[in-house]
Order: sequence, then C-alpha cells, then structure tokens
Amino acid sequence: MEKINKLRKILANNKLDAYLIPKNDEFFGEYVPDHNDRLKYISNFSGSYGFSLITKNNNYLFVDGRYTLQAMNQSRKAFKIFTFPNKMPFEVIKNKKLLIGFDPKLLTSKTLNIFFGKNNCKFIPLSKNLIDQIWKRKIINKNNKFYSLPINSIDDGYLSKIKKVASLIKKKGADFQFITSSENNAWLLNIRGQDTNFTPIPNCLVLIDKNKNLKIFCDLKKISVSLKKKFKKTEFINIKLVSNYLSSIKTKKFICDENTCSVYFENIILNNNKIIRAKDHIYFLKSMKNKKEIENMKIAHIHDGIALTKYLFWIKKNFDKKKITEITASKKLYEFRKKSSKFKTLSFPTISGTGPNGAIIHYKATKKTNRILKKGDIYLVDSGGQYKFGTTDVTRTISLKNSNKRVKNIFTRVLKGHIAVADFRLKESTSGSNIDNKARQFLRQIGLDYAHGTGHGVGYFLNVHEGPHAISKNNKVKLQEGMIVSNEPGYYEKNKFGIRIENLIYVKKIKKRKHFENLTMAPIDKYLIDKNFLNKNEKEWLNNYHKKVYKNLKGSMNRFEIDELKKACSAI
Repeated sequence: MEKINKLRKILANNKLDAYLIPKNDEFFGEYVPDHNDRLKYISNFSGSYGFSLITKNNNYLFVDGRYTLQAMNQSRKAFKIFTFPNKMPFEVIKNKKLLIGFDPKLLTSKTLNIFFGKNNCKFIPLSKNLIDQIWKRKIINKNNKFYSLPINSIDDGYLSKIKKVASLIKKKGADFQFITSSENNAWLLNIRGQDTNFTPIPNCLVLIDKNKNLKIFCDLKKISVSLKKKFKKTEFINIKLVSNYLSSIKTKKFICDENTCSVYFENIILNNNKIIRAKDHIYFLKSMKNKKEIENMKIAHIHDGIALTKYLFWIKKNFDKKKITEITASKKLYEFRKKSSKFKTLSFPTISGTGPNGAIIHYKATKKTNRILKKGDIYLVDSGGQYKFGTTDVTRTISLKNSNKRVKNIFTRVLKGHIAVADFRLKESTSGSNIDNKARQFLRQIGLDYAHGTGHGVGYFLNVHEGPHAISKNNKVKLQEGMIVSNEPGYYEKNKFGIRIENLIYVKKIKKRKHFENLTMAPIDKYLIDKNFLNKNEKEWLNNYHKKVYKNLKGSMNRFEIDELKKACSAI
C-alpha cells in the first residue's frame, strides 16, 4: 500500500481524483520491458493485459477472463478485481464526477471510449507519468542493431509491401499513414530487432506518404551502415524528434490506427491536420502468410516438436523418480529447445502448472507457488519458441499416473472439441465466430465451458498473438488462405486441475476449397483419453495426426525416445 499512498499524495497535489495505469508502454507491443511495466509495479499483477484505476478511496484492477485467478492470487489484498466484459470500468464509476489523470502516450481514444465512454468523468492528459515519479526504476536500453530478414525467409520484398500500403493511402484519400505498431513496421520493412522479450520486434515508428516516401523514427544507434544502404531513399530520424516532425506538417490527411496511435500523437496531428481513424490494413496483409513463410513455419514446428516431445518423455520417465518442480521442469524444456540450431528465444513465458496450478489459465510459477510434479496429478505445459524463421505455440496436458474417470471424460471432451475445429469445413465466408461453438459443444453438454477464446492468430517470426483473425465468439474476420491460428479449447477447475490441448493450424487452399492443416508436431497423451467416447472419424483424425508426428520426429529420437514415440503415436 505504500506505493499507492505515495501515488495518492501526487494525485492530491495535482488536484486529481484518480489515475489510470495500463499494462502497455508507448509502443503498444505484446510484451512490456520490466522497466516499463508500471501496472506490475503498482499492483503486483504480472499478466500480459489489464489496467488499474486508482481513486482517492479505492484501487481497481480490470483483467479479462484469462487472468481472473492470477489477479486474485497476486493483487486481491490491495485491489478490487473485475473481469471485463462482465464488469466494465464505466459501470464502476457510474454516477461519479471524477477528474481522472492519464499518460496520453500510453492510451488511445478507442480504449478510453470502450472502457470509460459512458460516464460523467473528465480525463486529463498529463505531461508526466505519475508512476515514474514514485518508481526508482532501472531503465535498461538494449543497443542491439535492427537487422534485415534474409532472402530465403521471405517471398515479398519491402518495396512491394510499401507499394501496397501507398496504394491504400491513395484509396482512402489520405496523404500519409502514420504506422505506430512496431510489429507492423517489422513486417513492412522485413526487419527484426531485440527491443522486447519474446518477440523479435524493432521498436520504431514509420511515416509513409501516398508517393511511397518513407521516414523511419527510431533509436539511430540501432541502425547499421548496411541497413542504411539497403534503405537508400529512406530517411532515418531520431525517435525523440517525431513530435516536432509531425507538428511541422500542415493541412494534410493522416491514416492512424485506432488501436496503437496514442492520444498524445493524435492531439499533435489534429492541431494542424485531419485524421482518418482506421484499423491499420497491415494487420490483415501480414496475417496471410505466403508459401515461403508457411514452409519455414513447418520447419520451425518440427524443431519445436522434437524438443517438446523429448521433454514430455523425460517428464513421464522421471517425475516419480526425482524431485521435479514446475520451475525446474520449465527450465528443462528450455534446455531441450536450445539444442536446436534454429532456436532463438522463447515466444512467451512458459506456463508450467501441475495439479491446481494448471487451473490458472496464464499461470506463472514463482518460488511461493512452485509445486512438485507428483503421482496422481495432471500436468499442463503451454510454451513456444522463436525460431529461424518461425513462431510456435503449443499446449500439452499429460497424466502423471492420474486415472480419475472424470478427468479422462473432460479431457476427451476437450479433445473432441479440438478435433471439431481442426476438421471444420471452411467456406469462403467462415470466420472464427462460426467455429468457436464447435470447440465448446462437448463441454457444454455437461454444463462446462472455458473463459478464453478458442484460438488466436500467430505471427511469422513475430508476435505469438496476432490479429485481426481469431477463433472466438465475436471475431467476424473471414479466414483466408495462409492465416495461422491456434486451436486450444480447455477446461479449468479452480483449485483442482487444468486441461488444454493446443496446436497451431493454418488455412490451406487446394483449388477453391479451404481446410485447416496442422503445423504442431507433438503427441497428444492417449492415457487421458476415453477411447470409447471417440467416434470413428475422431479416432481416424487422431491416428492420422500421430502418423505425421511419428514420421516427422522419429529421425531425431534416441532408442528410448523411439520406443516411447511408437507407443505415443500408435493407433487407438
């Protein structure tokens, strides 16, 4: 509470009633550097999405369904916790007239409208971040250079991509597009960097005009001579000067992404120009992977499958012979992945949860929560890697000699939902919202469900979570050839166990027909399956999947692992 009390003193000095603290930093990336994680500093909540509202008398923390249990465990002593959309922020401050301060570099107009649009409060953009005034943080600046993707990892050159974007600018009747999403700039320019954990993102801003002229705003120390030579007609400008540069432009029309263009930049542009608010079309363009990207993703998933499968066999062999904890297990998986010459880093923090910890959807083991893997539990591991060149994300739930009939029944229902997604007959009009119910149908037969979407888009050597498409109740984006999406139904019983089965799949088109094809290569634990509950087609799907797993992995296994792989991939 000491931190919050310090913040309240600053609020009083600024004649404010409340302060809004989001998870993200000014680049709106998926993962935030530790020194910019202001939400974690004030609330102790370490999840990847959420925000806090501190008032004179109350501390509120808002998270989505993935993080409800985690937030309760980490923050409930000092915060009232709400899960949106079940409880929206505007409902909490209803009938109140508050002056709410916020950092305009960290929030968009869209976010403020969605969460706080229906209220009598006044939002005050501040020139200084109030958390930074009480936090003696150690800012770590990574000086790693940006780098270009090699020719063998891409099909589409950056000039071709710029041409597409410039054409869209003209079509919208605009003069400029201000691209504020670093992941989109990475795709546009075919460059990568090391500015954030888990994603090869180069933090930068791009201004492109309708005539294909380009300005890149970044830390100039990160631009090598060779990269400058590649972008011959491109001007690299110190990112600290972006505000001045935007202010110098008059009477023009800007396309700005409503999800990543901050209130701060919006206000600067609107002083002298007009804004066309739209979702950056690059999200859609980069979601459709080309043939080269799909081929590289397949290779990445074989490397990842080798590591994960070896790890799962190691767990099965050793968990009841030696002390293995959630943390040591996670480290062991990392060791297996590092053996691949193509492995770069993890794509997100590994979720390693056994027994009741598996019920926390985005669980992160700590010294305090760290459990030993023991007989009778089921163990859930959700993990992924960044490879040269591809991004993986996979979840497996395995039995640690658990023979509970109810657990097997639920696991089988989750598997049936997984197969229903993988086998879904895609039409031209199919979106994720058309598929989501299929994944949940077998759980709902016995009154169960799960509090997250069934699948998210995945980037190409980029973000492990990527839009605009997803398999969820409300996602209406049509699934196009080359889109990669996770398939991850689950079930989570508080204080008891968690189950999730996750593969990455992509949309493949043969002639005019589309279908899903698996990328992930790792066996699904047959010990947890009630074989009698699977129909003929489901058994056939599972057998065919395991045939592919065996074919792709057998050459990289030792004698013990080969024997285990044969058993794991045998027909049911």
